[in-house]
Amino acid sequence: MGEVDPLNAAREVLFGYLPRDRILESYSAAGGQELVSGKFASPESSAALVANTFGYFLDQPERLTLPCPSLAAGDVRTVQLEAQMRFPWRGGLHPWLDVAIETDTALIGIESKRYEPFRDRKTVTFSQAYSRPVWGEAMAPFEAMRDALQAGRTFRFLDAAQLVKHAFGLRTQAERSGKRAVLCYLFAEPKAFPGGRQIPSSDVTGHRDELAAFSADVSSVQAEVQFCSLSYGDLLRQWADQADLQDHAAALTARFDL
Repeated sequence: MGEVDPLNAAREVLFGYLPRDRILESYSAAGGQELVSGKFASPESSAALVANTFGYFLDQPERLTLPCPSLAAGDVRTVQLEAQMRFPWRGGLHPWLDVAIETDTALIGIESKRYEPFRDRKTVTFSQAYSRPVWGEAMAPFEAMRDALQAGRTFRFLDAAQLVKHAFGLRTQAERSGKRAVLCYLFAEPKAFPGGRQIPSSDVTGHRDELAAFSADVSSVQAEVQFCSLSYGDLLRQWADQADLQDHAAALTARFDL
């Protein structure tokens, strides 16, 4: 048997009604190497879930609605998969968000999780650059979280360090465009891994508890980055009530264990 072409394998996990070429171009240009590594086509792929979910809106952003933040049909101007949010300095690594959504007034970044909360060991790494005085006073809640994580605060299920880095990058990008910034944490709650191993309900509850604690600590009316969270289940229930999104919601529900 010949080797499997990762690009063809990735194409096969995308719904046939999606703009597959545009989706694959987005991931080819991104920094995560999801396509060439073959990770995109993995049964546990988070990228495949988010690409199938939001790739639908690349050519028709005006159809996208979200309950977090509250976006109605017609509000969205552009949807981008795999968007880099550059820090206010050259060099080094800059974060990539799974989805970037722009309205006339807001830049919304989505960080999507599927199996990661229940699988990966969370690590905390902040270079000295993250402590530079470049974020402004309105990012104090996220700076406090950064400092707490460096001092030893731990999360078992939530990748809090990654979210802090995303918030810093999103804040910088939004400031450049003169828009308000929103970081949306979108998560699945699968019942089992593809191999059949069950995910304990206590882990699902633990993830939600950590998410609530993180949200409470970084949320402030003065904060430059608004943080919100949303489950895929809640998102698809909203779409199932919309005539033009019902079929897409049904396809996602049938394909993925959310």
